[in-house]
Amino acid sequence: MRDIMGMMGKVKEMQAKMERMQEEIAALTVDGTSGGGLVTVTLDGKGNMKRLKIDPSLFKEDDAEILEDLIVAAHADAKGKAEAITAEKTRELTAGLPIPPGMKLPF
Repeated sequence: MRDIMGMMGKVKEMQAKMERMQEEIAALTVDGTSGGGLVTVTLDGKGNMKRLKIDPSLFKEDDAEILEDLIVAAHADAKGKAEAITAEKTRELTAGLPIPPGMKLPF
């Protein structure tokens, strides 16, 4: 019976840590850049775009397609960084737990 009570305590502790981690991730802001810094996208921890900065030199009619590609690339860069931070925080939180490989947390 003690083992079950100890396990329940660990579960509650893990839940509290998971909630704190989710709050930290939601509060993150991550910048992604492309074109050597000509385009910068800022995302929050949930992947929502919060800001888009475009160097004025890109505002030419001929360069519209290039600008579109740079925006997509900057967004992908920021999203990749946010996902890497989330994965690292999750690894730190779940260190030592028998979680199957490839299982994504937080749910």
